[in-house]
Amino acid sequence: MLKVLFFAAAVITLFGSPSFAMDKAGHGTDCTSCHTLSVKEASELLKVTGGTVKSIKPAPIQGMFELLVEKDGRQGLVYIDYAKKRLMQGFVIDLTTLQPVSAHTQEELPQKKQATSLDTKTIPLENAIVMGNPKGDRKLYVFTDPDCPYCRKFHEELKTLAKTAPDVAIYIIPFPLAMHPGAYDKARAILETQSQDVLDKAFAGKEVPKPTQDASKARIDANIKFGNANGISGTPTMVMPDGKIVVGGRDAETLKKMLEEK
Repeated sequence: MLKVLFFAAAVITLFGSPSFAMDKAGHGTDCTSCHTLSVKEASELLKVTGGTVKSIKPAPIQGMFELLVEKDGRQGLVYIDYAKKRLMQGFVIDLTTLQPVSAHTQEELPQKKQATSLDTKTIPLENAIVMGNPKGDRKLYVFTDPDCPYCRKFHEELKTLAKTAPDVAIYIIPFPLAMHPGAYDKARAILETQSQDVLDKAFAGKEVPKPTQDASKARIDANIKFGNANGISGTPTMVMPDGKIVVGGRDAETLKKMLEEK
């Protein structure tokens, strides 16, 4: 424990020192004077996703650009590093408020402000697959995307939770993001098969059966519509038994404690 405290103190000292404001090349803190990204250039970088870049701003985290991107009538935020080699999808969370923050204002964003709660009775459970105990007294609702790297890591925690908390029903609600073109069909396959094996393979990045039922399109579209209407725009997003919305995943042990508190 003492070593951890010394390490934390060292990190705080390093990042808080004046020298950290300058990199090896002597650059100052005004990163935009050296690093730029045009809409044309960003559009070329994101061409593979099929999205259209609407706006670019310096991200609220150092070393990245924040892009407002539109695809299939939906808009969302993604992040590209200054090296223009890495794309990140997800939320930037303020550690003080534990709320999402962005460079784009709420007026500029098409989605509603992130909701804090919803009525769990309105969640379209007919468009979900259950992990754990389907008759469990405690229920956890998870909006998730099989091609989201954060969701894939979180899925392993959910599998652990299902094994260690036998009274919990985990409703997996496929919510493919526009930034992941292949996720839509994977989400359809999960609903069509209602198979835990297919679910696990999808989140492990393995091949899953091609969807064959037109009805699954409507079911996935219903999940997307519900999420958008309730301020859910990123993955993973959890809804607790009392309807509280929690952005991002947690480890299995923390989840178990959170559920026990409800």
